[in-house]
Amino acid sequence: MTIGLLKEPEGENRVALLPESVKTLIELQTKVLVEENAGESSFASNDDYESTNAQIVSRSKVLSSDIVIGINPPTETELTNLKSGQVLLCIFQPLSNRPMVEKLQQLAVTSFSLDNVPRTTRAQSMDVLSSMATVAGYKAVLLAASQAPRFFPMFMTAAGSIVPSKVLILGAGVAGLQAIATARRLGAVVEAFDVRAAAEEEVNSLGAKFIKVEGAKDDSSAGGYAVEQTEEYKAKQQALIQEHAIKANIVISTAQIPGRKAPLLIHSDTVSKMQPGSVIVDLAASTGGNCQLTENNQIIQKHGVTIIGNSNIPSTMPLDASKMFGKNVVNLLKLMITKEGQLNLNWEDDIVANTCVTHDGNIMSERIKKVLFQTETA
Repeated sequence: MTIGLLKEPEGENRVALLPESVKTLIELQTKVLVEENAGESSFASNDDYESTNAQIVSRSKVLSSDIVIGINPPTETELTNLKSGQVLLCIFQPLSNRPMVEKLQQLAVTSFSLDNVPRTTRAQSMDVLSSMATVAGYKAVLLAASQAPRFFPMFMTAAGSIVPSKVLILGAGVAGLQAIATARRLGAVVEAFDVRAAAEEEVNSLGAKFIKVEGAKDDSSAGGYAVEQTEEYKAKQQALIQEHAIKANIVISTAQIPGRKAPLLIHSDTVSKMQPGSVIVDLAASTGGNCQLTENNQIIQKHGVTIIGNSNIPSTMPLDASKMFGKNVVNLLKLMITKEGQLNLNWEDDIVANTCVTHDGNIMSERIKKVLFQTETA
């Protein structure tokens, strides 16, 4: 069985598999084809891949593999040229991309969306969203620090005392918790907000203060994800967030709801009342942004506040991001490959079944069916 590794499009510096991950797959008795210069932006040369016994080939050859792996999906033309039964592992964003799901269904390819891995204890080692959120949360704080006109830690100097920066983290998932930890390591005073009740203990354990809004909808059955809240709750939330945001020097926003537009947490009126020189890093920029003024993939200034809308921060740390991504992919593939190096898809395995988008012309993930097609089946 052949596994093909795609080179990512321009602007994406990561690669789905570094040579160390390719080596593991070859040890599983598979043959690995790597597109020429696939790892170039992640500091992995063609020679590095060849040293693992992988073969460097053209893109068209990679696309003919039994299993094709990439971070970004192939182009629409390339998808059309795939053969029925081929397996694709990419990030398809299926919960917000119904045309892609229907295209994959029509082609009768077996597609796995790496961002659809269930958030269970057993699946943690395969969860690319959590891995990339770790990178994003860490780097977001560093981006904010590089743009901020003041220090993060407190300083006692001969020229007087410098008070520490105040940092507000919106969303205490993986990215938010990593942002809290990084900001605390840099010496900032940190507050954090999250609608999930379980987040309070985690926030406090990292030395940050948890901002609690009463009346949140129960999220115990949401599998670790945030859920849509009532309008009454949103009004309370907005007032409390504004109160804390206008006192903050740095705001890192990470709140997203799978398959929906990002919740609006920072209104333009709030930005206008923030201290001049403040910085907002909006990690939800690609899904509409938590800040009303965010522009995706842009750094702008409004009312003296710098707003960074970066939807692909992990790409700015390609080496470690690729290392983490590749380990997640390998762990997932180990569920699908036999000791003899052959494909064996066990649909009784909840990770395999729920990560799979389409197979043999059918939509496999119950989560995708519910989000995209619930109206039709109601």
